[in-house]
Amino acid sequence: MRNRTCIRAQMRRIRIAVCRDCGTMAAMMKRDVTTQFGPLTLIEEDGEITALRWGISGRHDASSALDRAAAQLASYDAGDRTGFDLPLRVAGGPLQQAVCQAMRDIPFGETVTYGDIAKALGVSAQAVGQACGRNPIPIIIPCHRVMGAKGLTGFSGEGGVETKLALLKHEGAGGFLI
Repeated sequence: MRNRTCIRAQMRRIRIAVCRDCGTMAAMMKRDVTTQFGPLTLIEEDGEITALRWGISGRHDASSALDRAAAQLASYDAGDRTGFDLPLRVAGGPLQQAVCQAMRDIPFGETVTYGDIAKALGVSAQAVGQACGRNPIPIIIPCHRVMGAKGLTGFSGEGGVETKLALLKHEGAGGFLI
């Protein structure tokens, strides 16, 4: 049997997430990844990627979902991958889910407008813009491919519009911006 000090130290290393809907607890695993778009942290719960954030967490947890996500993100960063095939879980209501799915459906190197998504979903462009801004898994769910009716708009990731522009150029979608 382990002593209490060992168990406490182990518990401090693993963050526990509590589901707001059902109250169940799950271990939150994190993995830092360095990319040309900045340092990123992948977050996984119960075998699904739940977030991608700019910055370093200082963690390199081991899980198959994090291994796959880190490898696919590195491949995308190197220009060898045009899409992601990962288990994702997006927090939010039906509109957030629908907007994130619509963004996932935008092909690599292409863009659509907030209005295009709004029309397809039967909601306002402003509601789509707000959902895009709440995208918990940017890059993997490509909110950078969504533009305003008059062109380039904001981006919720670190670096703002400059990062969005870098992502679009990386995908060869920046030609209209020159």
